[in-house]
Amino acid sequence: MSTDGEGVKVAVRVRPFNQREKDRNAKAIIQMKGSQTSIINPEAPKGEEPKTFAFDYSYWSHDGFHDDDGVLVADNDKYATQRRVFDDLGQGVLDNAFEGYNCSLFAYGQTGSGKSYSMVGYGKNRGIVPITCDELFKAIDRAPDNVKHEVTFSMLEIYNEQVRDLLTKDNPKGGLPVRQNPKLGLFYADGQKKVAVGSYKEIERRMEEGTNNRTVASTNMNATSSRAHTVVTITFDQITKNESGQETKKSSSINLVDLAGSERADSTGATGDRLKEGANINKSLSALGNVISALADQSMGKKKVLVPYRDSVLTKLLMNALGGNSKTIMIAALSPADINYDETLSTLRYADRAKKIKNKAVINENPIDKLIRELRDENERLKKSLTTGVVVSQKGMSPEEIEKMKKQMEEEIRAQLVANQADLEGMNWDQKLAEARQEEQGAIQEQKQKEKRRAVPHLVNLNEDPMLSGVIIHGLSQQKPTLVGRKDADPKPDIILTGLSIQKEHATLSYEDDGLVIKPGSPGAKTKVNGTPLTGERKLDHNDRIIFGSNHLYVFVNPLNKKLAEGVPETIDWDFAQKELAENSGFSTLQSGLSKDQQKAQEQVLELLPMIGEVNAVSEELNKYRQFELVLISDPDDKETRVMVRVTNLLNKNVWMWERGQFINRRYMIQELYQKFVDGDDSYKTMKKEEDPFFDPPQDYLIGSSNTFLQSLSYALDFDDRLPITDYKGEEEGKMNIVISPCNPKGKPLLEEENFVEDPHELLGSPYYFKVSVRSTSIDNSRFTNGIYVKYKFLNDQEPTTTEVIKGTLRPEFKHSRIISIPKMTEEYLDFFETQSITFKAYGVQVDVAPDPSLKKLNTKQLKEMDTQMHATSMPPGGRRGTIISLADTQQRAELHTLQTKFLRLERKEKRIQEICDEWAKKPSSEQQFEPFMRAVHAVAFSSGTKLKSKVRLVTQMLQAQKFIRERNPEDGDGFSVYSFEVQPDHRSSMGSPTKRITTTIREEDETPYEQSKKAAQRALTSSHAAPSATNNGVSKSLSSPSKGSAGSQKSSKTCIVM
Repeated sequence: MSTDGEGVKVAVRVRPFNQREKDRNAKAIIQMKGSQTSIINPEAPKGEEPKTFAFDYSYWSHDGFHDDDGVLVADNDKYATQRRVFDDLGQGVLDNAFEGYNCSLFAYGQTGSGKSYSMVGYGKNRGIVPITCDELFKAIDRAPDNVKHEVTFSMLEIYNEQVRDLLTKDNPKGGLPVRQNPKLGLFYADGQKKVAVGSYKEIERRMEEGTNNRTVASTNMNATSSRAHTVVTITFDQITKNESGQETKKSSSINLVDLAGSERADSTGATGDRLKEGANINKSLSALGNVISALADQSMGKKKVLVPYRDSVLTKLLMNALGGNSKTIMIAALSPADINYDETLSTLRYADRAKKIKNKAVINENPIDKLIRELRDENERLKKSLTTGVVVSQKGMSPEEIEKMKKQMEEEIRAQLVANQADLEGMNWDQKLAEARQEEQGAIQEQKQKEKRRAVPHLVNLNEDPMLSGVIIHGLSQQKPTLVGRKDADPKPDIILTGLSIQKEHATLSYEDDGLVIKPGSPGAKTKVNGTPLTGERKLDHNDRIIFGSNHLYVFVNPLNKKLAEGVPETIDWDFAQKELAENSGFSTLQSGLSKDQQKAQEQVLELLPMIGEVNAVSEELNKYRQFELVLISDPDDKETRVMVRVTNLLNKNVWMWERGQFINRRYMIQELYQKFVDGDDSYKTMKKEEDPFFDPPQDYLIGSSNTFLQSLSYALDFDDRLPITDYKGEEEGKMNIVISPCNPKGKPLLEEENFVEDPHELLGSPYYFKVSVRSTSIDNSRFTNGIYVKYKFLNDQEPTTTEVIKGTLRPEFKHSRIISIPKMTEEYLDFFETQSITFKAYGVQVDVAPDPSLKKLNTKQLKEMDTQMHATSMPPGGRRGTIISLADTQQRAELHTLQTKFLRLERKEKRIQEICDEWAKKPSSEQQFEPFMRAVHAVAFSSGTKLKSKVRLVTQMLQAQKFIRERNPEDGDGFSVYSFEVQPDHRSSMGSPTKRITTTIREEDETPYEQSKKAAQRALTSSHAAPSATNNGVSKSLSSPSKGSAGSQKSSKTCIVM
């Protein structure tokens, strides 16, 4: 016996990229060297060291192999084959079992990480479980004859906190009860079938039987196989006789556990759901994590650590394996891809924690006589307890609670009596083996029939778990129609299905002249062929996909005619069928050209679509008046496309938007509710409204949003517009009046004439203030008179700004304003102004109003049909109602608004300069004072951008020249003219060559200002070939509006000349 305890051995294994990761061009982030495993954060700064973990074994199965007739063979020593993993892990389990120790092997990791491949294997690549079983019987064959070996096999599944025995088709409602052995303190599944087996072939057939039952049950229950735990238990007894003839039994229990996918609760987004703790689906793995953490703390010397085994069914059943009398191994399966970084890191940390656990395993060896005597003595004690009455501590308990406790204890005692009696009877293993082999004859015959059905046209099932695909096969008769329906149909169907949306007479498949034809069995029966609803007769081709009800997915296989329709692959898998459903629902499944964000959204669409169909079917069957719809929301604030579920109350039209994680969480709870319905448990009818997964209190609803682009702020211009409010479909739901204007720190508007800039970079380094004003909205939908408000965020805001709620009108006047201060203008802010927008979201307040009484007379299905008809009649011929507004439309509108505003401002400023020039020219020479004139022009020009600034500098030079002329040449008079010439692009080049037009070259430094200005005028006139434009005193009235032309484009320019 071990005194100090032996640590849990931990191994990690990384698999190759799967197709999804290849489609997304994933990069490998896992590195292994010896027993060390490192993970690289794909988002980390360059140079950051990867996180490194040390385990007992690190298995590299990512690359370095080739396929040899279906068997994966290593190309180098680094690659870990299935056999190598068994030799390191499975062989140790076997060796310990022969020594009499209890052994446990866990496989842990996220869905799709390769757990089942390591545990069970695929095709010819057998995993640890089948190899262990095979090697066990090989070792038994080599053992001495004086040792008798007895092996029993059991297989169960834990899903939603219910235990199902996979070796029987008939499980009690609610699953097998889990009870505690009062003597040993261990938990067990009461009534679990334990089958005696005498060879590996018998175990293999039992495993196939368990897989088949698991597939049927998961389909009927709408269970997600990736969220179920599978536990295979092999009890291995070695019986020997000593010299006196006394028999001793050395017993070992081998637990091989394939845990459910370890997706973190927060990664799905379920953290915000009010019922996040209500779903049992999340319970077992969370409890397992807590148990492992507590055991690790305990092993490291912490005192008073309570290990919460009782928190879930899984941890109860694995109590002995985790922290008791067992030698335990954990293999953690890893994805190599950067897109799974968070999940993979979580798995590594989980495994790192588990290796700190220490168990104290003992050899289980006892004389058989002693075991029998102890069982009989315990039975007598239990019977006496029932006869004399159970004693219950009555302190602080009501009479009702005392009575309830008594009944519960009596039930536990009776169950323990039955279990003890079964153990006594189990001592006769040879008889149990004979009975098991007799029972197995039926399974052998069924397997032969299955092989025969493969040779004729048949339906074969598809499942998201590849291990469960191809397990169910239904042959199709060529002599008579094949009926599909429920078991309560009359006549009894040939293919019996149960579950959501399955009708008594669901469908008929029959052979006609041109082949197999499928048609609905009754009106309203839901069947889809290749993703489209079946409305009448339809001929089936080889590899066609059929969905009966909500989740019975089959492929039609025709060995007699394997001609494929165009575009249909030779092998159909679950992903192909789901992509087809998505495409027929209006979602694109093309991968090329998509960003990572878009690829992620596409995967989530494929994941959620079948779930949407399922919960809609439950809503109909339980008459919950809810409709679920998958929607894509593009949120500029989050910079990503979110996949959400729109939930509609069909009675009062209230709407909710559920995040993906919240929907997945609720879907598991809805499954639990539906299972109660199937089991005949009517408690779901009286459950509290707050506990109902279909129910949510009214929430404010996002009516739509308006995007205000901020280019005008780059030029210190106002933005004032009435913008469309568009919903997630791009349809217009109303209007919103938004004003954004530069201001001073106190919010006072600035004069545009003084602050307009043509080059935004002139703002750099200076403080900047602007005011956001939400003036009003007008909403088209009359449902939102209970209140309307607006939310928005600017750049680095952590929380949105919210207007007041205006009730009783669809045309609320908000009069909301907020001053946004930028202490120092930077390139980041300028870039935000130029390329980004503020998204103003209009919300409507929803209340739980009483529905129209006439609607309550209709059921959920009828209301859905009525809504569909109303929507179809209100749709225009084009297909969509209303105006479709895209983000690009909104951005172009903002750009146009900015350009128009800039043009108007510049036009006004130019006109003002013309007026100043006119006023000055009309004054008598005695009043033509230079300084006042200069100040007036300066005030206008220096608020209007670089073009007008350059113009005013030219005018200033001309005025200085005029003053000089007066002083030097009084005889020439005081008058002069100002001309503005429009110089066309094709003439601009000649402006640079004045010497071609002027024969006498004079150095400019030798010229007087008067001569310089005169020569400039001559050059402009002779080289431009253009006449003065219509002027007031020679000054042009027109000015080209600024424009963001393409690079290299030429624009006309103006030249101002004094004569």
